[in-house]
Parts: sequence; structure tokens; C-alpha cells
Amino acid sequence: MNLLTDEVKGFLSNSSMIRRMFEAGIELKKQYGADKVYDFSLGNPDLPPPPEIKAAMTELAAVSDQPFAFGYMPNAGENSAREALAKLVSKEQNMTIPAANIIATCGAAGGINAFFRAVLSRGDEVICPAPYFVEYGFYAGNFGGSLKPVASKKDFSLDVEAIAAAVTAKTRAIILNSPNNPTGKIYSRAELTAVAEVLRAAREKFGRMIYIVADEPYRFLNFDGVEIPSLLDIYDGAVVIGSFSKSLSLPGERIGYIAVSPKLENSGELLGALTLTNRILGFVNAPVVAQKLIAKCWDCQVDLDIYRRRRNAMAQVLRDAGINFVMPQGAFYFFPESPVKDEKVFINALLKERVLAVPGSGFGLPGYFRLAFCVSEETILNSAESFKRAVASL
Repeated sequence: MNLLTDEVKGFLSNSSMIRRMFEAGIELKKQYGADKVYDFSLGNPDLPPPPEIKAAMTELAAVSDQPFAFGYMPNAGENSAREALAKLVSKEQNMTIPAANIIATCGAAGGINAFFRAVLSRGDEVICPAPYFVEYGFYAGNFGGSLKPVASKKDFSLDVEAIAAAVTAKTRAIILNSPNNPTGKIYSRAELTAVAEVLRAAREKFGRMIYIVADEPYRFLNFDGVEIPSLLDIYDGAVVIGSFSKSLSLPGERIGYIAVSPKLENSGELLGALTLTNRILGFVNAPVVAQKLIAKCWDCQVDLDIYRRRRNAMAQVLRDAGINFVMPQGAFYFFPESPVKDEKVFINALLKERVLAVPGSGFGLPGYFRLAFCVSEETILNSAESFKRAVASL
């Protein structure tokens, strides 16, 4: 008896390598002890939320016995949460974003799915620079679209000419993740402006809107203080999608947002559609407790310097092991080059040394591997000899 669709069967047989490695780590920790396993597989932030979160949760607990304290919210979000989000996005994007242009969502993933449900038709294409976050393909496919990866340059900057060549009459959006998962790359204003020009020309040629989806959950993880340009300002057909999974260490609370450019003509039509899709996808509204926390703590974040020190420690471990890499400007990942052509061979060598990493083929770029450095500095430093032995074994 066939219980599943052929499509989902295929998904299961090629399930996320990130999760597979995470599960392998659980078994290794049982066998050797957690302090003897160096798990860089999953981008699950280990820092506690800022103290303001605890204070806000204590306040919420004091009113939890009131009627409708945690009742249904408007599909687009509670007014106080949307106003707080508008303050944050206006500050980050260096332009005034009205609260009416904000939709509170179930994390960035929920936001991307709500957006794609509103704008994608069957057969539409979503361009994405490679390497990329593996779930993007699923998100586009959920609504009849397909992901169209375009290789980035050697330093992971955008290949604008290749992007221009990939645009067709089927193109509906390009998704740009900066700071990037898995590379840590921050795209420059010149690159983003050039992409916007390509899309404007394509809109004229094909007679349809082509959106830019700016996926920005790592925006605050900017280690060198470089500019992270506002795509809402650069391009009228841009939406910014963000979350507080990393900045407030609240990944399990599933709170995020969509911000629509005020420069978009008839933006109210898109915002109305996003309010609808946020509901009909089954989200109904973003989690109420998380919305109330954001209303109080929108301008807080975890300590960036902790992640900066970890980045520098990880860089030294890789240098000492003779592994080539591009220094990440943001996010909390390294995407080094494998010492051997087939990175899965090196992943297995690392596994024998109790180091968990994720092969680059899972992110659309074989020959590389990803390391998440949202682990203690002690774990990073203690892994140094394991990396050296893994390289030497090949």
C-alpha cells in the first residue's frame, strides 16, 4: 500500500545531512561523552537569551491568569509587536517602515513559505546563489515552484552575469541570504544594486514582477562592521524576512517577520495576501508569547563578541590543520574547502576523530563542508588535534 507521494518519498531518501550528522553526534556522545565529541553540525545557538527576555517572561507570567492573555491574535500580528518590529526594521534598513508593512510570522521559515504561497504559481522559478540553505528548494516546491541555483564566485560573492543569464520569463523571485548560511558572506551594495538593475530590466522585458527576498536572520552577526545594505531601499520589489532565532537565542519560539518595501506600488495588495497566507497555511498567527516578548525586547541581542571570539578561534584551528577557507564576515558558519575532492570522504575522516561537520553537496556546492561555530570556545579549541589527525589520515 502506497502511504506517501513519490515526491515525499524522494525527500525522505535524501533527507537533510545536517540532521543526520546531528543524530550521529548523539550516538557518539553516548559512547565517548559529550566533552569528547566536537559537534559543528547544527546551527542551534547555545547562548542563553539576553536577561531582558527573562524579565519579560516574568511579567507575562504575572498576567497569565487574565482572560485571553494568550488568545488568538490578528493574523498579521499584535499591534504592539508590529510596531516594535517596525522600529527594529526601520533602524536596520535605515528607512522608515510603517507597522502596516510588517507581518509577524512563525520564524523566517514561516515567513518565506507565506510569501511564496502568495506569489508563486506552478512552474515559477526562484533563483538562488549557490551555496545556499538547503530548505529553500523545499519552500519553493511547496507551492509548485522550483529553485534555480546559480554558482557564486570563488570568494562566494555574487556572479551577477550568471544571475542575469539565469533570469527567464518563469523567474518570479531571487532569494538572497546575507550574511549567508553556509558561507558567512555579506553581499556588497555594488553587487545588490547590480542585481536590482538586472531584475528591473527583466520586469520590463517579461511584463511581470520579480521579487527579491532578503533572508536576514543573521543580520546582527556582522563581525567586521561592514555595510549590510538595505534591499528595501535598493529595490521596490523587495521583502525582508527575518527572525529572532539567532539574535535573541529563541529558535524554538518560532518568531519572525516579513517587511514589505514601502516603495512597492500597491503594496497593500501584497500585505493583504500575506496576512491571508499566514492564516491558511495553518500558522493562524505567530506565537503569542513570542510576540509579547518581541514587543518588549526588540532592541536587545546576545553578545556579538562571544561569536566573534569563536570565529577567530575556529579560523586558527583550520589554519593549523592546513585547511583552506574564506573568512566569514557574518553568521556563525565556516564553509572551508575539503582537503580531498570528495568532501564526504573527509567528513567520514572527521567523524572517526569525533568531529561532526556537514558536506557541502547538501548546500549545492560539493568539495566543501560546513562548520557551525555556535558552540563553546573550549569545544572549538579542543577539536584542533582532531582536525589535524583527520587531514593527516588522507
